[in-house]
Amino acid sequence: MLRQIKPRNARSKRAQDKKAPKSTENPKTALFLRGTTCSQIVQDALTDLYQLRIPLAKKFTKKNAIHPFEDAASLEFFSEKNDASILVFGSSSKKRPHAITLVRTFAYKVLDMIELYLDPESFRKLSQFKNKKCAVGLKPMLLFAGTPFENPVGDEYTIVKSFFTDFFKGEPADKVDVEGLQYIVSISARDSVDGEESKPSVHLRVYLIRTKRSGQKLPRVEVEEMGPRMDFRMGRVKEADEDTMKEALKRAKTSQERPKKNISTDIVGDKIGRIHLGKQDLKELQTRKMKGLKRSRDVADEEDEDEEDVVSDEEPGKKLRKA
Repeated sequence: MLRQIKPRNARSKRAQDKKAPKSTENPKTALFLRGTTCSQIVQDALTDLYQLRIPLAKKFTKKNAIHPFEDAASLEFFSEKNDASILVFGSSSKKRPHAITLVRTFAYKVLDMIELYLDPESFRKLSQFKNKKCAVGLKPMLLFAGTPFENPVGDEYTIVKSFFTDFFKGEPADKVDVEGLQYIVSISARDSVDGEESKPSVHLRVYLIRTKRSGQKLPRVEVEEMGPRMDFRMGRVKEADEDTMKEALKRAKTSQERPKKNISTDIVGDKIGRIHLGKQDLKELQTRKMKGLKRSRDVADEEDEDEEDVVSDEEPGKKLRKA
């Protein structure tokens, strides 16, 4: 049983209601943290990811003695204090250099996490690309390229895909303005080669969309790399428990009418229903009554005479009576 905290005043009650489960959840806030030892490359990567996440992001610059895979209590504390369900933790050590840990929480408890090692040679900051940047707070278009992301069985690549989908999702929107589609986030991974021990790297690229005149009604669309540019190697993984994930995927019952089964509408607008029948017994099938299908009386009389002519073996000369 979870401990129920009774609010002491109206302000604490409003804060408690804000954190309570809702049918339509608030946009997820991302919290960026750094460890006691963190390289400058990882700090720059955290800053660039923070810039892409604004305004749904918070960034702490102080050092924190956190070891996510050994003890996640500190991450859960920061998650509850800041009401953040996404955490990005950066650290660096001799054994695990330039490590970025992606963490997701449910009910302020760690749901799953994955550790990615940033390649320092191919890393390029957002400021190193001297071009126009997208506006703050816009939702990007996501592109996941590569068969590792299409694996039906959950693994580290499916966790990466799920995390970045939540990370760049932003606020829910029913309608999308074309003018707001200004940049693309491309995340790709090549197919694994037989005999190769290392797993394929994950490449993150951000492209700016430019529309130019084409002399026709539709403009000519071009993409230009905006930054940042990051290449990751797979590290440690902590998958979510089956029961916890099932609880996290539950949806609240709303007043909306549930869709009726086996009823659909075609293109014209006609309602089509599907009826499931049980196994039919053809012996009980009622056929059409026709005079031509009835037995004539002559045939019936001949059959009766044949039955009366049968002689019994015990008493010869006597005819069997009809029962």
